[in-house]
Amino acid sequence: MPVTTLDPRTALVVIDLQKGVLAAPGRPYSAADVLARTVRLAEAFRARDLPVVLVRVTAAAEGSDAVPGRTDLSRPGRAWPDGWDEIADDLAGHPRDIVVTKRNWSAFYGTDLDLHLRRRGVTQIVLTGVATSIGVESTARAAHEHGYHVTLATDAMTDLDPEAHRHSVEKIFPRLGETGTTADILDLLAAFAAS
Repeated sequence: MPVTTLDPRTALVVIDLQKGVLAAPGRPYSAADVLARTVRLAEAFRARDLPVVLVRVTAAAEGSDAVPGRTDLSRPGRAWPDGWDEIADDLAGHPRDIVVTKRNWSAFYGTDLDLHLRRRGVTQIVLTGVATSIGVESTARAAHEHGYHVTLATDAMTDLDPEAHRHSVEKIFPRLGETGTTADILDLLAAFAAS
C-alpha cells in the first residue's frame, strides 16, 4: 500500500548512515544515493520543525559489548577504524537533531529512542538507512510493536544483498507499515505544510 498520510508529529529516523557503513557497497541503491535522498528528507523535516533522529551503531574496540549468542554465520572480531561510527557529514551538525547510539540491530533495543519520540508527541516515524534487512527492518518491527505508524522510504535504504532488500520491501514492510519513495513522502510533507 502506498503512503497515505503523515501524522502531525512524524519523525524521520535515519539508521546507520555513518562513515564506516556508507563505505560498503549498497545494492540495489548506492550508499551515495541513499544518503542524498535521506538528506533531502532531513532538510524537509527540519524545515517543518519535525524531529530528525540520527541513529548510529558502534562497538567497543575490544568487543566487550558485542551481541552475544551463537549463530550459523560467524561474526569475526574487528578492529574498527577511527571515525567509522561518525554520522555522515552531510547529515551531522544540526543542533536540534537527536542522536541515538545503538549496539544492536534495532534502534529501540537498549536505547532511549522511544523516550525521545514519546516526549515529543511523535506518533509516526519515517525510516531510511542501511541495511534494509538488518537495522532498518529490526527498527521497523520494534516501532510497529511500540505502536507507532511506520512509513518506509524504500529508495532511501539499501543493503549489501539486493535480494534481502527486495524481501524486506515486498514481504515484510507491508506488514509493518506503509511504503513509498522519497518523492512520495516529500509530496505529503509539502501538502501537509500547505494545509
